[in-house]
Amino acid sequence: MPVVPELPPNVPRVKANAFTRWLGRSILRLGGWRIRGPIPDLSKAVVIAAPHSSNWDGLWGLAAKMALGVEARILGKDKLFWWPLGKVLRSMGVVPLDRSSPQGTVGQAVAMIQQSPRIWFALAPEGTRKPVKEWKTGFLRIARTAQVPIIPAYFHYPERVLGFGPAMQTTGDDVADMAAIRQWYRQWMGRNRGTG
Repeated sequence: MPVVPELPPNVPRVKANAFTRWLGRSILRLGGWRIRGPIPDLSKAVVIAAPHSSNWDGLWGLAAKMALGVEARILGKDKLFWWPLGKVLRSMGVVPLDRSSPQGTVGQAVAMIQQSPRIWFALAPEGTRKPVKEWKTGFLRIARTAQVPIIPAYFHYPERVLGFGPAMQTTGDDVADMAAIRQWYRQWMGRNRGTG
């Protein structure tokens, strides 16, 4: 099985860069990781990644993003965007979050999705690396308001796999949607824990 599958035609892509694709693939290969699909063929989506239990998730996730050549946007604290780190973060698809904005995080994410012809917006639904009993519901509100599907992505450390599940539509019932998504994630194990 190849380390990285091919992207379907509608998935947003970064400008072609052979070096970053090689670097991402090399990092995954050296770590013993591979990406498992199929990758949903969607031009717009909210992508959630779990279980998020280690700082290593960021390295493997970024390597997968580079290896695939997928264009994914992530919100980051605006305090991180000092020179030269801000330039590096923007080049990796991180967008500064204005915490003082009256739109709030959900509103800023929805606006970004609605203003883009093709975009994957990615986040960790747990909101932290620490174990949590409840996941944050922001990703459900973002997907529902922007009228885009949710793509579940997972880290499975026992087999060193980053994978994608089938796209899910929100129903308007956040409790039922969250229960279904959490149930789907129970099969995957992060570096330090599962999703519970």
